[in-house]
Amino acid sequence: MLILFIVLLVIVCVALGLFVLIQNPKGGGLATGGASSNMFGVQRTGDVLEKGTWVLLALIVVFSLAITAMSKSGTTSGTGSKIDEHINKAATPSPIGSGLPTKQADPAAAPKATDTTKK
Repeated sequence: MLILFIVLLVIVCVALGLFVLIQNPKGGGLATGGASSNMFGVQRTGDVLEKGTWVLLALIVVFSLAITAMSKSGTTSGTGSKIDEHINKAATPSPIGSGLPTKQADPAAAPKATDTTKK
């Protein structure tokens, strides 16, 4: 399901790029100065390409939020990678020397050698 949303997001992004590129320039934009009554260009809200641009933009937002929610909740349908399996695997103790008691010399228990030589 996550892969499907990612593929749909890429398709919508490409479509949005094409919609923006094939639109007619609306004239001037922010580059025009002066006392024009319409500062940001021609206002034609009925244009199909403009409405399509807004719809595709909304779809990008929805798909991005859905992908983020699915990846954080861990409901992906894919199997875990080998790195995830290695991290989640419990550490097993080494069998060498695991159950054997070790003998250490106790320095307090050893008899002290006295110096019997005369100087």
